[in-house]
Amino acid sequence: MTTSSTQATAKKLTPVDLYGAIEKELQSARENSTYKVEVPIESQQNGLVKVGGKTCVMLASNNYLGLANHPRIREAALYGLEKYGFGMASVRFLCGTQPIHIELEEAIARFLGTEAAILHSSCYAANEAFFLAVVGNEFGSTNYRDIIYSDQLNHASIIDGIRVARIAAKTTDLKAYKHGDFKQLTDWLAEGNDYRISIIATDGVFSMEGDYAPLQDFVQAAKQSSALLYVDESHSTGVLGKTGRGTPEQCGVHGQVDVISGTLGKALGGAMGGFIAGKRSLIDFLRQKSRPYTFSNTLPPSVVCAALEAIKMLEEDNSLVLKSQTNTKYFRDEIKRLGFTILDGVHPIVPVMVGEAATAMKMSTELLNEGVYVRGLWYPVVPKGEARLRVQISAAHEIADLDLALAAFKKVGKQLGVIQ
Repeated sequence: MTTSSTQATAKKLTPVDLYGAIEKELQSARENSTYKVEVPIESQQNGLVKVGGKTCVMLASNNYLGLANHPRIREAALYGLEKYGFGMASVRFLCGTQPIHIELEEAIARFLGTEAAILHSSCYAANEAFFLAVVGNEFGSTNYRDIIYSDQLNHASIIDGIRVARIAAKTTDLKAYKHGDFKQLTDWLAEGNDYRISIIATDGVFSMEGDYAPLQDFVQAAKQSSALLYVDESHSTGVLGKTGRGTPEQCGVHGQVDVISGTLGKALGGAMGGFIAGKRSLIDFLRQKSRPYTFSNTLPPSVVCAALEAIKMLEEDNSLVLKSQTNTKYFRDEIKRLGFTILDGVHPIVPVMVGEAATAMKMSTELLNEGVYVRGLWYPVVPKGEARLRVQISAAHEIADLDLALAAFKKVGKQLGVIQ
């Protein structure tokens, strides 16, 4: 049996050695000011939260519509707990399906303009499930190759889903186009006629940038190249568009995207759970082939009922969507007026650019002292030299809350030399 030169020369790490290597990595992160610290909140998630006994403006949550602590959502969750119990203790195809699970899938599909939907434990699991089930599946073919075109700034769950699928299948190619470079994508699509299955994968909204994909162009390109368009709408559903139906509605192509993945853990209640929505045949196929679906417990009834209520609220009126959008415009305008550099856009994710990781960490700490809970992001989450504070605006905020946050940004920004 042959051993590779790398394996032959590598020093064997005993458990003691391994823990030592891990501790060196952790110490390096501490010294470089890139060690992530978890700061507990002592209250319910809302526009204002308690941290260390002090009230703070929450600017780090995905609670875009303020539903994480909304009375109707809490009441629906309690109803689910009392009527259907705490958990199902099973996967869907054994004894983990209740009428409410089917009802929620139908509600998601209706809201997003697709034929059907399937629930997963998270959108991370949903993204892995899709690529692992679809690409590399023989479907009766021989001597074939599939290809995925993926934006370089897609969410980690898409990146990992593609990686796992390519390792499993070994018949799938990947071309990662530069973020937002539609010309590079279309040039590659024009070259790829020999592939059996072509998939364009993109975030609807990019979680580190706050910008959104121009899906009207993507829909057209997918049709012209006979590719499948796959869009992760985790940060978009409930947020973009006049009625909160996400990036497709924002771009005028509602109901025209082939496959949509998303989460119940952000705008739609803020708890947990994910989904894939698309053609009924695809969803039925995933019920048979999705490993994260087949081998993971069903979503608990309290989460399902709360998510159903969130969709019902959005279908009733768009007041929370409009409030989130109004708050976002106000904060974006005012933070720029103070002299901060932000990445422009319309999404409640507002990246405030500060440059270096140490600055982001220091500014986050000082803002917390001033009553503003916001977190810094730095390499490898974002490129080196592009550290930022990722502000996230919510319908749970009042203008007075945002004014308090802006005053704190002004004070700390001047102290640290981020603004003049």
